[in-house]
Amino acid sequence: MPVLAARGPVLVQFFDFSQLNSVRTLPYLAEWDRRYRERGLTVLGVQSPRFEFGADPDLVAAGLERLGVGYPVLVDRDRLLWESYGCEGWPSLFLWGKGGILRWFHFGEGEYRATEEAIRESLGPPGELSGLPAPMDPVRPIDAEGVEVIAPGAELFPAEGRPWSRSIDGAGFDVEYEGGGVHATVEGTGLLKLALDGETIAPVPIDGAGLYTLAEHKRHGTHRIGIELEGDPRIWSVSFSPAPAASGH
Repeated sequence: MPVLAARGPVLVQFFDFSQLNSVRTLPYLAEWDRRYRERGLTVLGVQSPRFEFGADPDLVAAGLERLGVGYPVLVDRDRLLWESYGCEGWPSLFLWGKGGILRWFHFGEGEYRATEEAIRESLGPPGELSGLPAPMDPVRPIDAEGVEVIAPGAELFPAEGRPWSRSIDGAGFDVEYEGGGVHATVEGTGLLKLALDGETIAPVPIDGAGLYTLAEHKRHGTHRIGIELEGDPRIWSVSFSPAPAASGH
């Protein structure tokens, strides 16, 4: 990264556009790009496929467009860059300072304020950085310091890790989970018809490969979601997001 970093700091994020933890960080990357680009920051994404379809440049481009990602993204098809950086999961973040010096790194979600502070420090001496905006507010309430959050249930891989797909319209399955939301990594097109805790809720249209939110809750809890497939979607994983602890927990 020395050539790029010679002109200013470079923030490199290894991520997967269809993976929950990665997608939850993207609003921060987009805002840092907007805030600090004119101050010399370069933001680069590296799409490191977790599932087979994540190596297809066309599917990746369409997915990034739906997510509104505006900074450059490289597809690391065989995860060679991922391995050379020593990434330890999705997402993995590295901040290179001027001259190619590694100033900061972080694996996973979180540490957003610390990351932004590292970005600001890498832009130059404090006396040369007048007019910078205040650090951004948390995107979600659970990102704020001091909020009690309960870890959600473990990610599920239908059909023992193989993509789960319908044999006929209306085929589906139920998932019981603990957390603040449920999401599915899906490829293809069609419709997911949903029932949450026995009640029908709005279906989710599938218009390409990516991560789709099925249901979200204000507080951590135990729920059951039923998923029926119409059309030709393929479910690769079902994942769960955290939420604040229920009152009195």
